Amino acid sequence: MLEQFNKAFESRIRLQIMSVLAANESYDFSSLKDLLEVTDGNLASHLKALEKEEYISVNKSFIGRKPNTRYEATQRGLEAFKKHLESLEKLIKQQK
Repeated sequence: MLEQFNKAFESRIRLQIMSVLAANESYDFSSLKDLLEVTDGNLASHLKALEKEEYISVNKSFIGRKPNTRYEATQRGLEAFKKHLESLEKLIKQQK
């Protein structure tokens, strides 16, 4: 059972990031930081880990003169996240 869990989602912050991105089309860095109440560096390292797995995509643009970085879950990321959640549900049901 435990081998079905995805190591990319072992971190609470990565699990939260994927939850937000699964429920929303995209989210920007500042909004994620505020929502999750984490530091810039902490959030950046977790986003980089998810990006490395190709679970999220990054879109950089400018709003006026201000840079804006938005993230969205990829199809691969959504599928991996769904499998991870299904594994968690199975584990919970076994505990009852």
